[in-house]
Amino acid sequence: MEQNLSLFYGLSFLTAALAFAYAVYLYLWVKKQPTKNAKIQEVAALIKQGANTFMRREYLILAKFAGVAAVIIFILLPSPIWSGNILSNVEMTVAYILGTALSAVAGKIGIMVATHSNSRAAEAAKKGIEPAFLVGFRGGAVMGLLVVGCSLLGVAAVLMVVGDTSIILGFSFGASSLALFAKAGGGIFTKTADVSADLTGKVELGIPEDDPRNPAVIADNVGDNVGDVAGMGADLFDSNVAAMASALVIAQSLSGGEYNNISMVFCYAILGLLSSIIGIANARIGRNGNPTHALNMSTYVTTGIFLVLTAIATAVFDGFSWRIWGASTVGLIVGVIIGITTDYFTDDSKPIVRKVAHASQSGPAFTVLSGVSYGFISALPAMVGIAISALLAYKICEPMGEGYAIFGISMAAVGMLSIVGMIISNDAYGPIVDNARGLAEMGNLGEETIRTADELDSAGNTVKAVTKGFSIGAAGLTVISLLGAFMSEANESLAEAGKELITGFDIMEPTVFFGILIGAAIPAVFSAMLILGVDKNAQRMVGEIHRQFNSIPGLREGKKGAKPEYGKCIDIATSGALKELIPAGLMSILSTMVVGFIGGPKAIGGFLLGNIVSGLLLALFMSNAGGLWDNSKKYVESGAEGGKGSEAHKAAVIGDTVGDPFKDTAGPSINTQITVVSLVSSLMSSIFVAISLFS
Repeated sequence: MEQNLSLFYGLSFLTAALAFAYAVYLYLWVKKQPTKNAKIQEVAALIKQGANTFMRREYLILAKFAGVAAVIIFILLPSPIWSGNILSNVEMTVAYILGTALSAVAGKIGIMVATHSNSRAAEAAKKGIEPAFLVGFRGGAVMGLLVVGCSLLGVAAVLMVVGDTSIILGFSFGASSLALFAKAGGGIFTKTADVSADLTGKVELGIPEDDPRNPAVIADNVGDNVGDVAGMGADLFDSNVAAMASALVIAQSLSGGEYNNISMVFCYAILGLLSSIIGIANARIGRNGNPTHALNMSTYVTTGIFLVLTAIATAVFDGFSWRIWGASTVGLIVGVIIGITTDYFTDDSKPIVRKVAHASQSGPAFTVLSGVSYGFISALPAMVGIAISALLAYKICEPMGEGYAIFGISMAAVGMLSIVGMIISNDAYGPIVDNARGLAEMGNLGEETIRTADELDSAGNTVKAVTKGFSIGAAGLTVISLLGAFMSEANESLAEAGKELITGFDIMEPTVFFGILIGAAIPAVFSAMLILGVDKNAQRMVGEIHRQFNSIPGLREGKKGAKPEYGKCIDIATSGALKELIPAGLMSILSTMVVGFIGGPKAIGGFLLGNIVSGLLLALFMSNAGGLWDNSKKYVESGAEGGKGSEAHKAAVIGDTVGDPFKDTAGPSINTQITVVSLVSSLMSSIFVAISLFS
């Protein structure tokens, strides 16, 4: 059996190397595409410079946070250093630092590729939708392959060296904590600029979305990269690592000296990455094709390949269980279904978006009311999907014996995230073509090119909502399995302390109920802190835009030689985002620790339950409502309901600005917040057993 595990370690490294090699090939292919327009080159250079400046300053702050966290981990985890087992503390600390470093590297390389791809996609749009789509998608695919390759390589390397799945929780916490702050910081930056540019440009002055007269327009394009490329890449890196970590912790507790379950986790992760490579290589769009259809089809093809490959592997390898394959399959299929239902609520060719666009004729209040209502409704199918997949996975694996039911849920999460390479490729495509649309306008490439870029951008918005549904759904399953991992870790400590083991969480027990109520409140407070960060920062930027339009002669009229001071807006977005970066994340982590020290492991169980349920609901609502408002605006801009400049258009723009921090700041950050508090709970479980007020 041990030979099987060695085989899968080797295959993990080989598959990661294959993903890196293909990513390099795609990167070089993108770089070879022509970019000749001088104006586009100038603006693209400004975007690249702004993105790199923000990332450098953000990573400097995060490095300081990681350094402090590493010292605390070294002193306290997995057990206090004075208890005598210093080697485990060193391993945990190194794993944590490796998790943060790999997450940061994936984000940085994603930014590099995206800032190369945007100008090339803009110029490719002159030739038609097919070449522009290919540049945007292949640029995004580099990010997808790197993120999944890094996560598989990191998890396999840590487990092979230390042989203890508990240490992987440290690696996962490193990835999660960096993702939490990167997503929050990038999200605040991008939406500060987007909201400010839209409100001053479209609503006040009636100028086009990416008009170079608007001082916030470059900051907006920079934000697409730091929020939607680096931030989302770190987020999905974290989700993938957390899903594997929780499955491996539970698999090791079930192993009894055998390695079938651990081997199965690695096997499915390997085949997921291979399926994504095949899917990416075959992604195409016809000359007059539909980019949304092409992106969704690539996801469905990758799903089919994964199901076939895992079925073959389950049949070939001794000790692999068809029940576990069934649980993983349930997770993946439900993930696709969540994507389809999300598409129904956010695609501008479907009725919901058009109803909100129609409501915009009556003013912004009706845009907001209808969008909020449909956003809440849209959360139901995904919540039901997560519930059904957890229930089915549990029941499918329950007959295998004690502990296997929770392992089934963790494998459903692994299944849902198995094609994460394709999901990230689709997600990173969005900001690349969004930038390309802006560059096409600023480079005066003509109405036809802008229309092509708009079509690609609209597809990016729709698919981005689908990929967020996927990642939030997977986070839901992952944290349910992390709850199982927490029980495993806590029970180990309880057994050593001679205390009663946890078999479940009774909501009528006061400490559990205490935890549920506080846990349920945290995602709402966390979201409010991030949205307030956007609000305060955007108000400062709007003031700066007004100052420039009033004080720079000829800027408002677009006279030759009148140039806006783009750097001032980039600096406002950067300094504001970095200021708001840490508090919301720290609040989540510290509140977890306070609940643990007050109520012990049972209170933490309740805390995680409340956090999961309210967090998933809010994340789905905000992500879908934001995508719905964005595409309603784009639908009006295409000529419907009065078109650009109409009252419906102004109302739709206001709806979009409300939805911007929903869908790109708070919504996608919540699933990372849920993962972080789950990992903190597992890592701190032995300390909560030893020190708590009411347990």
